[in-house]
Amino acid sequence: MKTLALLRHAKSDWSDRALGDFDRPLAPRGIEAAPRVGRAMRARGLVPDLVLCSSATRARETWDLVAAELKGTPSVQFRRGLYLASPQKLLEALRSADSAADTVLLIGHNPGMELLAAALAGPRSDPEALKALSEKYPTAALSVFTFDIAEWRGAGPDTGRLTQFMRPRDL
Repeated sequence: MKTLALLRHAKSDWSDRALGDFDRPLAPRGIEAAPRVGRAMRARGLVPDLVLCSSATRARETWDLVAAELKGTPSVQFRRGLYLASPQKLLEALRSADSAADTVLLIGHNPGMELLAAALAGPRSDPEALKALSEKYPTAALSVFTFDIAEWRGAGPDTGRLTQFMRPRDL
């Protein structure tokens, strides 16, 4: 069994209009929310073996704040190709993950993260989590899926079981 957590980066700061989108840092609200997500992950025993993270500043900062709350030191790959990636590109990145990694955390951006989560959620998904996911995928939201597969290349539409959907405001 494999576990996937999809984390949308925390709230970014738009105050410096001279910065390009890729370089925007976290806003104070994001700096406060990301550690809460990390603590919730730790409390639920959700510690990744592998982290695939967009190399955008706000995604890297989100990971740093989440990581500080977790135990363990997962392998981390910062990938430019995850920046504003389509759900198909995100799925390709997941499918290329080392099969030795039982738990993968993918950190990226909307709309790709939300669309990928909706596509992965199969018929055995938790109804409450599915309802919350369908309403909105806010910044620093985390969806958690389990898969009955041996290798990540077997992940695809409707193959995951959405077990949790966490929003920072609920933590």
